[in-house]
Amino acid sequence: MEKKEILKKYFGYDTFREGQEELIDALLGKKDVFGIMPTGAGKSLCYQVPALMLDGITLVVSPLISLMKDQVGTLNQAGVHAAYLNSSLSAGQYRRALELAGEGRYKMIYVAPERLLTEEFLRFALQADISMVTVDEAHCVSQWGQDFRPSYLKIAEFIRALPARPVVAAFTATATREVKEDVVAALDLQNPVMVTTGFDRKNLFYKVSTPKDKFAEVMAYLTEHPTESGIIYCLARKTVEEVCERLRARGIAATRYHAGLSDAERRKNQDDFLYDVSPVMVATNAFGMGIDKSNVRFVIHYNMPKNIESYYQEAGRAGRDGEEANCILLYAPQDVRLNQFLIERETENDTFTGEERALILERDKERLKQMAYYCVTNECLRDFVLRYFGEYTTNYCGKCSNCLTEFEDIDVTETARAIVECVKDSRQRFGMTVITDTLRGSQSAKLRQNGMALSKCFGRLSAVPVYRIRQVMQFLSNNGYVLVTDDSYPVVKLTEKSAEVFGDTLVLMKAAKEQKAKTQASGRNAGNAKEALPDTDYGLFEELRKLRLEIARAEQVPPYIVFSDKSLRDMSAKKPRNRTEFLGVNGVGENKCRRYGEQFLALIQKYTP
Repeated sequence: MEKKEILKKYFGYDTFREGQEELIDALLGKKDVFGIMPTGAGKSLCYQVPALMLDGITLVVSPLISLMKDQVGTLNQAGVHAAYLNSSLSAGQYRRALELAGEGRYKMIYVAPERLLTEEFLRFALQADISMVTVDEAHCVSQWGQDFRPSYLKIAEFIRALPARPVVAAFTATATREVKEDVVAALDLQNPVMVTTGFDRKNLFYKVSTPKDKFAEVMAYLTEHPTESGIIYCLARKTVEEVCERLRARGIAATRYHAGLSDAERRKNQDDFLYDVSPVMVATNAFGMGIDKSNVRFVIHYNMPKNIESYYQEAGRAGRDGEEANCILLYAPQDVRLNQFLIERETENDTFTGEERALILERDKERLKQMAYYCVTNECLRDFVLRYFGEYTTNYCGKCSNCLTEFEDIDVTETARAIVECVKDSRQRFGMTVITDTLRGSQSAKLRQNGMALSKCFGRLSAVPVYRIRQVMQFLSNNGYVLVTDDSYPVVKLTEKSAEVFGDTLVLMKAAKEQKAKTQASGRNAGNAKEALPDTDYGLFEELRKLRLEIARAEQVPPYIVFSDKSLRDMSAKKPRNRTEFLGVNGVGENKCRRYGEQFLALIQKYTP
């Protein structure tokens, strides 16, 4: 069977997406590959299609149990025999799965990296005909990546132990230049065909907000989008507990996930999210990698993550089906300090030498600085992220909160001069809060104790709102007029450029106009499918969702494994009348047509006059 026949028969698609065919052809030509493709771009098809065409078994090395279960469940639904081998199986189940694998029952076997060099698995692998090894989430092999897993360093050793070297494929959604080099070296890829399809996810709307009340902002969003499923990321376990409890008290079907819960509760809560029992997940970054839930319509970051890579990965869990989705970051300055604390604690890892720890700490602080810049920039948010990964665009996407806000250049010369003078008068001893309070003329006891109540700058900006003083100070920091140190207690210091604020040139800062020409409401509703797909029959779509849920519960699988939202929308728009037309729906392959076609066609016929 040819690759396009397999694509249609098993996966229900008529054409390949960007980059897929090039990677598939390389693997079929027995060439190593390294694919860097954003979440939702179809990385899995790049190895699943050739796996069905190669003679032997394909091993897929995957870091998380949830990822394996999702992938194997989806493949079995499509009529492809696949299995996973990880710690969720009992000893008896594990042995039985290996026996069946040895008999050639499976074309694809998903395996945790920790299992590769165990005696039992190695005995199987040395006797099996392994034609391809695929490494998913390949950035985990790099000590310079954001999700380093020491177990990934054993993969190359496992491949070298095999009697014949299989073709090797590596895939990830994010990789800086250093991480790319690390992956190629650590996995011992042989002249790999490298394909980067770009990091832009055009279906995602990006927004940064600095609300006075983060929880109120979350509730406003959920009230506006009551039927949607999404993830709310928090930095600390305590915050996860608090937010989840408050959401439940307000009638939101929310669940939680963090490392402090028992394994049993984490599994149950994850399943409740996947099966849409609790469509809102509140979690730390311990949740999400490998979660293949296609109908996640929003990702809200309750706190700023520690770097752009993590943010891109986590936000990218929205809109995997290619439909419109929202990525919202709720920023507060204290998020920076909390991340600094976490970074310093993480680098106290005994596995690194003192020199490595110093390098990692320096690198992580620089990454945190870039993340903080993202939260305060007035430039296009999408362009900011793409530039970070080495892609350059027009600095206007029309689909982020900054591009939908009208800005103007305002003269902040006098405010800037007052800030620089106050920093100088403080002898560069204090942070942004003390400087702001001094300029505002605060009557706090702290200013009397540290002497700033007697400063000549005390009260100089009493008529300027606090938020504007902070904005200008952040602007001065971002543009090198002052330096905010990376210490546990950040201090504002002067730079060589500080004196320029007293020159003849005005200090101009870009700021949002008080009266916006375009509202951000269009962005808040970017995940609203009614705007995105006008041909969809939404009454029928809701009925199809109900039928999907009934089938999913009967078969004990997540609803999106039966059909994705995208498939249901296409179904409700096309209204197929027979099996041939049903096979023309996006994502409907022969196996799914055979299993579910009759039920869905009957509902469509009943609903359609």
